[in-house]
This record gives sequence, structure tokens and C-alpha cells, in this order.
Amino acid sequence: MNPFQKNDSKETLFLPVSTEEVPPRPPSFPEKPSPKICGSNYPLSIVFIVVNEFCERFSYYGMKAVLTLYFLYFLHWSENTSTSVYHAFSSLCYFTPILGAAIADSWLGKFKTIIYLSLVYVLGHVIKSMGALPILGGQMLHTVLSMVGLSLIALGTGGIKPCVAAFGGDQFEEKHAEERTRYFSVFYLSINAGSLISTFVTPMLRGDVQCFGKDCYALAFGVPGLLMLIALVVFAMGSKLYRKPPPEGNILNQVVKCIWFAISSRFKNHSGDSPKREHWLDWAAEKYPKQLIMDVKALTRVLFLYIPLPMFWALLDQQGSRWTLQATRMNGNLGFFVLQPDQMQVLNPFLVLIFIPLFDLVIYRLVSKCGINFTSLRKMAVGMILACLAFAVAAAVEIKINEMAPHQPDSQEIFLQVLNLADDEVKVTVLGDENNTLLAESIKSFQNMPHYSKLHLKTKSQNFHFQLKYHNVSVYTDHSVEEKIWYTLIIREDGESISSMMVKDEENKTTNGMTAMRFVNTLHEKVNVSLGTDASLIVDEDYGVSAYRTVQRGEYPAVHCRTKKEDFSLNLGLLDFGAVYLFVITNRTNQGPQAWKMEYMPANKMSIAWQLPQYALVTAGEVMFSVTGLEFSYSQAPSSMKSVLQAAWLLTVAVGNIIVLIVAQFSGLAQWAEFILFSCLLLVVCLIFSIMGYYYVPLKPGDVQGSADKQTPQIQGNMINLETKKTKF
Repeated sequence: MNPFQKNDSKETLFLPVSTEEVPPRPPSFPEKPSPKICGSNYPLSIVFIVVNEFCERFSYYGMKAVLTLYFLYFLHWSENTSTSVYHAFSSLCYFTPILGAAIADSWLGKFKTIIYLSLVYVLGHVIKSMGALPILGGQMLHTVLSMVGLSLIALGTGGIKPCVAAFGGDQFEEKHAEERTRYFSVFYLSINAGSLISTFVTPMLRGDVQCFGKDCYALAFGVPGLLMLIALVVFAMGSKLYRKPPPEGNILNQVVKCIWFAISSRFKNHSGDSPKREHWLDWAAEKYPKQLIMDVKALTRVLFLYIPLPMFWALLDQQGSRWTLQATRMNGNLGFFVLQPDQMQVLNPFLVLIFIPLFDLVIYRLVSKCGINFTSLRKMAVGMILACLAFAVAAAVEIKINEMAPHQPDSQEIFLQVLNLADDEVKVTVLGDENNTLLAESIKSFQNMPHYSKLHLKTKSQNFHFQLKYHNVSVYTDHSVEEKIWYTLIIREDGESISSMMVKDEENKTTNGMTAMRFVNTLHEKVNVSLGTDASLIVDEDYGVSAYRTVQRGEYPAVHCRTKKEDFSLNLGLLDFGAVYLFVITNRTNQGPQAWKMEYMPANKMSIAWQLPQYALVTAGEVMFSVTGLEFSYSQAPSSMKSVLQAAWLLTVAVGNIIVLIVAQFSGLAQWAEFILFSCLLLVVCLIFSIMGYYYVPLKPGDVQGSADKQTPQIQGNMINLETKKTKF
């Protein structure tokens, strides 16, 4: 048995188009012989469709992989806003398939719908890439371009979602049903391949390539856009080879009208004059055929079980938002390879490919041999529990990260560090308003201080008196400070004496996986520092202090610098994840200018590998929940309702993303507490779902129209086999 035939996860290929499982019938479009692949029964046209799907999935997931960090670093949004917009976009991508299905089924047909909405898709990528060009306007323009681009992408990817796989199934004749089943397995693999490769490659394009002095988000968005253009061209190239069925009407529209008519008729006849009906849908009998009403009744039984499902998707889809943000506060150095925070998402499609055959061929069979009746609803409940555990693990990881992170100054507190750039030891005494000693220590020349000292204030701002003893000279100076700020007191030579200046380290805080640095220039002329980017950093002469600059983690053995008189290189060494450094440019030897390095804040200590357990748990939960859920749904609904079920399933994904959006904006919880909240909410939902499942009486195959003979589904039966992967489509 093909392990991917029944459980193929990766995306929910749930297609709300009316290609539902139906008994064989005469084709509604002209038959014509289709060229075959190497004498087989496989139409040559499916090659163009599979390549199109690979490129489109590369395009979508490649763009989405770097989207959260684009919001955070390029648009400078908060983590909550970045998360909310990310999930709003994801939600929109699962609302628009209903529109695409309606267009394809009622107006244009699948082929034209794919072509026209792919053009919209490409345009969205172009606009999105323009919104990542620093030279094009300011933040407001970037934000507008990004929102317009994402809206068009959501319309494009959602609109073609219900059409591409079904259109591929249309290429096969009914007598080649076995080949069609294998085609869908290949189609599924193309989805996984596109997602897997793009999720790994586009973060490299973002982080390893520098453009305009920053991470190259324009390239990271542009390459997926190019792949979508290729997808469109490849699909169009096969136009003359395709079988193109005409629009056949939208069953989803009929279902909605039937339900609305039943409800309105029931309320119009609430007086009791009309005879009672056995079921509320029987009120539609005056207008709609009995068979449609019976099918809708069967449909509503399954839709009732869908009510708790959005909470599962709310957890699953946070891999690209909250979990990626968590990865930015971890160390991606695995020894043999350095992972970017947004590359951790590649674990999901990778583990899906492993877990589907593992569960189908090993785990489920072992459970069955143990005599346990592992029904579909029980599998889904276990999948929910695994997702709960995944978020409990994520919360534990978040707590550990917070414990390892440097503490921040509280109200009426400051953190102070002294940097002695004089040529000899200096004794520093900090006095309060009442001349009481708050801090006293002797600091050697260019001594690397291990930590900041905490000083308490009496008010939100306060003057501190500093006594500096250098050789036989005592220097007194005052500096004003404000609460909750990090400061560095820089002591420098001033002739035969010394002087000091107080520098705010406002950006001396967690840098979300980036490395932050600043320079102090002791030379007597300005220094232009080039950090391997298009932009340079200018440091003023005579102890000028630069602004902070963030760069990617890595080795910087030869950073080019220049003054009016000479060019030279500085060896900055390894700049690690999340660390903050101070470099003092000096010329105290015969070897020319050099950089003295001090670590303001240590690098992220917790390895990114600690995210592996939560990814493994949530992916296992996804395989048990999503694949099984669609199989169960299809077994319980009439063949005429298959497309409606697909639309409803997509809507549960959309609602799940809206839940994350609401919680991110309004919960106000610490991140670990938010993870616990989601875990507990899903646990409660799991209990409710289990109770609903306990009282649910499954229909036998003979009770479901069109499934008694268990014939191979015409199109969508195959597409069930492509389901899941956090509904990646």
C-alpha cells in the first residue's frame, strides 16, 4: 500500500469546488486523446501541473518563512503586532478559497481561474518586494505596499488553492483511476518539496546576503515572486494539452441557500399553524429537492463536530510566528551548522514526511494488534493532546530563556558599567545626594568588566557624584541619570589628568538573535567603519561614540576602516547570537590601529535545538489530527457534500488564525504564560470534542450516499489523500 495514499499530509488540499465524489457519468466536456508520458497512461499535461505546484508552494512558503522577521526588523513593529498581522494574513489565505471556488465553478472554470488569479499572485509578490526596498520611500510607504502585496497574495494563493489539484485530476480518464491516485501522491510530494526547500533557502537569502546595508528582505521576497512567475509560465505552456471541463455550478451556494430558506421558513411559521417537521431542515422541502435536504442533514452532523477544531489550528500555525520569535532569543550554532531563527520551520515539513509513513505503517498497526479500537475521533483527540504538550514544552523553553537572559533595571534603578580608557588604574567612587557611598571599585586600564552594577535611585531621575582617583589626582564630576536605563561611564585621558562622560546604553538589550555593536574612537581623526554592508558607520574623533549597529552572527576577521590618512582593517572576531559588544579603536602599538573588544551583554545561551521536542510533538499531533479528520469527514458525508466539507475545513483554519490574532493583541500576558493559556484552552476544547465524539454515532459506509460500493473517488477522493500539514496549500 502506498503510505501516502490515505494519509498524505502537508497541506490541506481541501478544495471547495464542485469536483465531489460522484458516480461515474458521461463527461460534461468534449473528450480528446491526451498525449501520454513515455507510453504510459499518465497524461503529459500533469507534468506542467506538478511543476506549477512545486514553484507555487516554494513561492508561498518561502515568502511566509521570513514574514514575521520582516515585520519585526524591517517595519520595526512589536512582536504582538507582527504576530497579529502574520495570522491575519494566514486567515485571509483560508477565506479566499471560497471565492476562488465560486469563480471556478460558476463562471470561469478551473483553467482560467488559475491563470487570472496567478497574475494577481505575481503582482502581489512584486508589490511585496517593492515594500522591502529601503530606498523606496519611508516606513509608511513600506507598510502600505506590504499590506497591498499581502492582500493580493492571499487572493491569489487562496483563489487557486481549490483549483490546481482538482484540475490535475480532470486530466485523467475514468478508466485510469489507479494512475490518478498515484498522481496525487506525486502532487503531494511536490508540495512538500517546495515547502521544505523554500523554508530552508529564503532565510539564507535574507540573512546571508546584504543589500542596502541590511538584511536583504527584497531578495528574500523577490525570489519567491520569481518562482511564482515561473509557475504561471509553466502552467500556461501546457494549455493546449489540458482537458478543460466547463463550470458546473457551485454546490456550496446551493447548501447555503437551502439552510437559509429552512431557517427563514421556520421563523415565518412559528405560530404553530403549520404541521411540525421532524428536522428543522425539513422546512426547506417546499423549495428544494428531498435528496439535497437529506445530504445537508448529513453534512450538518459533521459540521457540528467542526466547532471545536479552530483551536487546534490556533496552536499549529504559531510555528511561523511565536515559535520563530522564540528562536530569535536562542543560539543557532549547532556546531556543524548555524541555523537562522526562521529556518527552524523547516522541521515541520521534514518531520511530516517521516511521521506519515511511521504512523500509518508502524504505530497504528501496533495499536491495532494490541486490541485497541483507535477510531478516527480518538486519533484526533490524541492529536490535540500532543499539541497541548508541545505548547507546554514551548512554555518551559521560554521560561528557561528568560532565566538565562540578563535582568532589566526596574523602577528607580539603573545599571552602571565603568570603562577605563586611561593608561593606568582609576579608583571610582559613586556618591549619592547625601555623599553616601553607593559604589567603590578600582578599575585597571582597559579592564573588561564582567557585569553591570545596580544602583538605586530615590526618584525617577537623580544626580550622582563621581570621585575619580588617578595617580595622585582626584577628579570630581556629576552626572544625571534616569531610571530603567543602562549606562556606561567612559573614563579617558585629558592631558595629565582624566575626564569622564556618561553614555546611555538604551539599546543594550536583547537583540532578537542579531548582534549589536558600537565603537569608541580614541584616534584624533574620524574613522569610517565598513561592516561588510553597503552602508558605513562613522565614528567621530577623540573618544567619539557611535550609534549601535546590528549585524548577523558570524566571524568578522577583517573589517575595513579608513581615515583621511590611511586605510586599515580591524579584527572583531566572533560576533555571537544576541550579544552586544563595545569596540574601542586604539593605536597604542606599532602594529597600527586595533580594536579592543568588550562584551556588554553575553550571547544567547540556550541552544535552538531545544525547540526540537515541541516541533516533534506538534507535528505528530498534526499528522494524527489533520489527516484523520479529513478522512473521517469524508466517510461521514454524502458525495455531493465533499466540496462543502472542504470549504468548512478551510474556514476552521481561518478562524484558528483569528484566535491567535485576538490573543496576541489583547491578552497582555508574558510569552510563557500565553503558551500555557493556549495549551490549557486546547485541553478544554479536547475534552469538549471527546464528549461530542462519545455521543456521535458514526454512519456506516452503506448509509452514506455514493460510498456503498467504495469506488475510487473521481477527483476529491484522491485529494483527501493529500491532506494536512497545517493546511499548507
